[in-house]
Amino acid sequence: MSEMQEYIEIFGAREHNLKNIDVKIPRNQLVVVTGLSGSGKSSLAFDTIFAEGQRRYIETFSAYARQFLGGLERPDVDKIEGLSPVIAIEQKTTNKNPRSTVGTITELYDFLRLLYARVADAYSVHSGKKLISYTEEQILETIQNQYDGQKVMLLAPVIKARKGHYHELFVQMAKKGYGHARIDGELQEIEYDLKLDRYKTHDIDIVIDRWIVGEPSMENRMAKSLRTALEMGEGIVGIQVLGQDEVQYFSKNLMDEDTGNALALPEPNTFSFNSPKGNCKRCKGLGMIKKVNTGLFVEKTQFPIEKALLPLQDIKSKKWLSNILEQIFEYFDEKMTTPFQDLSPKIINAIYHGIEVEKVKKMPHAGITKKIKIKFKGLVATIEQMIEQKANYNATLLERHFTSEEVCPSCHGARLQASSLSFKIDGKNIAEVNAMSLSELKDWLIEIEDKFSDAQSIIAKEILKEIKTRLQFLLDVGLDYLSLNRSSKTLSGGESQRIRLATQIGSQLVNVLYILDEPSIGLHQRDNERLISSLKNLRDLGNSVLVVEHDEDMILQSDHIIDIGPRAGKHGGEILWQGSPKALLKADTTTAQYINGQKEIAIPNQRRAGNGKHILLKGAKGNNLKNVDLDVPLGKLVVVTGVSGSGKSSLINGTLYPILNHHFYRAVKKPLPYQSIEGLENIDKIVDVDQAPIGRTPRSNPATYTGLYTDIRSLFANLPESKIRGYKAGRFSFNVKGGRCETCQGGGLKVIEMNFLPDVYVHCETCNGKRFNRETLEVRYKGKSISDVLEMTINEAVEFFQPIPKIYNKVKTLQAVGLGYIALGQPSTTLSGGEAQRIKLATELSKRQTGNTLYILDEPTTGLHFEDVKVLMDAIQQLIEKGNSFIIIEHNLDVIKLADHIIDIGVEGGINGGQIVAEGTPEEIIKSKKSITAQFLKGVLKK
Repeated sequence: MSEMQEYIEIFGAREHNLKNIDVKIPRNQLVVVTGLSGSGKSSLAFDTIFAEGQRRYIETFSAYARQFLGGLERPDVDKIEGLSPVIAIEQKTTNKNPRSTVGTITELYDFLRLLYARVADAYSVHSGKKLISYTEEQILETIQNQYDGQKVMLLAPVIKARKGHYHELFVQMAKKGYGHARIDGELQEIEYDLKLDRYKTHDIDIVIDRWIVGEPSMENRMAKSLRTALEMGEGIVGIQVLGQDEVQYFSKNLMDEDTGNALALPEPNTFSFNSPKGNCKRCKGLGMIKKVNTGLFVEKTQFPIEKALLPLQDIKSKKWLSNILEQIFEYFDEKMTTPFQDLSPKIINAIYHGIEVEKVKKMPHAGITKKIKIKFKGLVATIEQMIEQKANYNATLLERHFTSEEVCPSCHGARLQASSLSFKIDGKNIAEVNAMSLSELKDWLIEIEDKFSDAQSIIAKEILKEIKTRLQFLLDVGLDYLSLNRSSKTLSGGESQRIRLATQIGSQLVNVLYILDEPSIGLHQRDNERLISSLKNLRDLGNSVLVVEHDEDMILQSDHIIDIGPRAGKHGGEILWQGSPKALLKADTTTAQYINGQKEIAIPNQRRAGNGKHILLKGAKGNNLKNVDLDVPLGKLVVVTGVSGSGKSSLINGTLYPILNHHFYRAVKKPLPYQSIEGLENIDKIVDVDQAPIGRTPRSNPATYTGLYTDIRSLFANLPESKIRGYKAGRFSFNVKGGRCETCQGGGLKVIEMNFLPDVYVHCETCNGKRFNRETLEVRYKGKSISDVLEMTINEAVEFFQPIPKIYNKVKTLQAVGLGYIALGQPSTTLSGGEAQRIKLATELSKRQTGNTLYILDEPTTGLHFEDVKVLMDAIQQLIEKGNSFIIIEHNLDVIKLADHIIDIGVEGGINGGQIVAEGTPEEIIKSKKSITAQFLKGVLKK
């Protein structure tokens, strides 16, 4: 093999901060790109190699197809040789569509639907008996055997439990020559003027023929009449012996013999919650409905009704409602000034659920009587109607503030209609299988194989093979605790990425270059081994695997390492070192120093005692939590650990945080079930520093999010040049007319819609990406225009704004959390989850501290090099020293070893988790024999 085929060679890469680098990446190997955050790893892997691969792919399209896609800019690189087709698997979370689930993303649910459509049996909802279907010949044969010698009527059911007068139907039947019908169990003559009670439900069977079964002269007539009856009854016929009441039904569809209710033969979309054929009609296949929650109507019960009742603030033109409230109060002889907490349940019920009354009231002082007449459907029904009609913005506010999601009462969260759930394999309907953890699903699939008939086994063989293969890949990447019905919007970035990784391994492609962005995110050390094996599996199929990663195990188990640095931003972008893991231990880079032990994140000499106060959450039992009592000591760094899927997020993000958020900020997200909570008075604020983007468009950036940009605009507006020209702060905003470039409307970028590919942003040709018009850019502070300031990195801004404390303090905190390399105006769409989280943390750091805040962080070390973890943890320790408390969900042992208090959840994931296995200091945790975390923590504490 020639050298060109052995390596992917990059010459002169200059994208972002890359310094004209040349690099050779060995093919068909597991290659890890590592280095400090912002050093240029993603610039090389994604913005150079992947971008060029995507560009070359699009160039293979015809000119006609390319005109719809627009031009993809060539990355700033001289040339790339030996490049295979490229597939990038990034850590962005997947679809936020509530209809998207693990099952739909992986296509496993599609195969499961096919399996149920082909081999499931249907069962009666009423009796639990198996439903049966007949061919036309079988129906005739059964009638002849069962009713031999008897006089019977052949019936065609045309109406089943529906309201209406059905006059037109009877006229139509009379014209066709049918003389009798069985209506609601009674035999009646069909007449032209026959009408039923339109408000009652009816069952109507038309009498098609009368037979004496078994008479030779009847045979041909029976076959012909049966065909007519089946056609009219849409596959169902009834037989009634003359003189008897019972009717026996037969169906070409699946049918309940006792009731005559029939089901159509199943198709895959019978089990689709995205199809009208299968989804629950009440929730439209979402499994949840939004319901007005009266518990959110009043917060401060010491106030009178007009101040206490919160919906009054969101209902526009509420005078009519105030008038009705006055009438209700007058009717119950109550004053409008009475505090809400002192009102009788009757008044509150009338306000919430409606009242229709009349009362004659004597007015002795006036010597007259007054008639009070009230007709009010209630506040709940009023709000429901406004939300349904979506009349104005107020309806949106009402929905946001006063509704909460509840499990659909019709399908109980199964998403499918009752008829779809009648089909079962081994006693389980598709929703029950969909709710199993993936490890349980694997066991169930093995069990059912032995229970199929020979015919079913032949049909199911290939479908089961496909399901098992795809399922195994998901298990191999440590996702055994997920279920197929898990909504994709609840998945973490790491889980989404590993699902896509499993899908790619399942596709069995060869000679492809896979680029992955930190696949170890969210994985416990125990599960890391399985992930590394999966990546090696991908390599062994004949692919090249390039991984951007900070995980020590991944680095040491790779075939080849590329270390980029030395620092971040403009101080990075160089290849410091590349070679084998063995050789790395002798290298002199920051990465090597942390791995060989020359540098380390030091373990504190003493664990904090805290402030002696606690938050105590009792009886948490949402998802897989098993009646957990959580004791959070305050004034400490509390780290929540446990294997993937053990229940960490359910306990902290799903239960504790929504309770606190509602208590402090009237948030409407409903916590998972719990019994009680104590100690809320011990904190005065709750802050969830999550990894959600700080903005969804390129207009949002670190400067706008932190409030820095307001100060910078004021600074520019107060310059002498601005005052001469009459420029106000708004002139320096790229979101309003005046100072911005109108071609791109201050975006600096133009969107090229790529139709079936993600949108691409290119620089505006008028302002060349500067965002502002020429006149605005002529105003300068210390030689820099407003656009130049936005292009500065945080590190540059710290020096530049040193004389201005208001701005300096904010940029200094951004630098303190390790974000010195990012630009002030960097679009938020280009920031990783970890970077967005640190910007939020810096914003908190720069605020005035009360010293009683509880911060919740979910995996803050995502995307961080060892050195950056040290910087981040120093910033967190500063906040704790000021009296604040932290709860961090984390797998990174460098963070876990710094904890003052660890809460370890497990033992395993899914149904085998949901309990607190061990809690205490790291030194106490490692004594636990049950804790899986303890096994790995021992090695770190003993270093």
